[in-house]
Amino acid sequence: MNSWIISLSVAYLLGSIPFGYLLVRTFNHQDIRKTGSGNIGATNVIRSGAKGLGFATLLLDLGKAFCAVLIAKKLAPGNYDLAVATAVAAVVGHIYPVWLGFRGGKGVASALGVFLALTWPSALCILSVFIVVVVLTRFVSLASIIAAATLPFFAYFFVPERSAIVIAGFLLITALIIGKHHQNIRRLLAGTESRFGSRKAGN
Repeated sequence: MNSWIISLSVAYLLGSIPFGYLLVRTFNHQDIRKTGSGNIGATNVIRSGAKGLGFATLLLDLGKAFCAVLIAKKLAPGNYDLAVATAVAAVVGHIYPVWLGFRGGKGVASALGVFLALTWPSALCILSVFIVVVVLTRFVSLASIIAAATLPFFAYFFVPERSAIVIAGFLLITALIIGKHHQNIRRLLAGTESRFGSRKAGN
């Protein structure tokens, strides 16, 4: 039980670190939440004109989630249920960070991070889907949604265990990411969503 409490708490707090907000505030003295879409994720940071900070945000958001799962694996080796629950906690932390009034990012980079730690082959498949959709459409939001939708299928194929907790965790991560893209979905349907490379608000 102690390993569960520690792992989930650490994962949520790690996930809650708002790297996009902190980097832009530190180096550009701006509040990224008042720029573009208002999102603290890498895409909005890049759209704000801070490409270097955007890529740094991407790597740090991915890394914090990756580390959260690794910590759980160290605390309870072989407990895949705990590892997946920790993955969910890290993504929830990113989307609902306690430090920013529970208003965070959309969880895409963090989800990639946890799946690199859980099952890297599925993470590479999901990343490939994302890249293909971005290249074909230049819609980062659409790529994120489609990649998130494929996540449970790839993960189910590659994971070593398929318990109820594992399956529920994968589905919950997908639901959280797609749910956070509800405004993007509306804009995609209305034909007003901005493409990658545009400085308009979008993701």
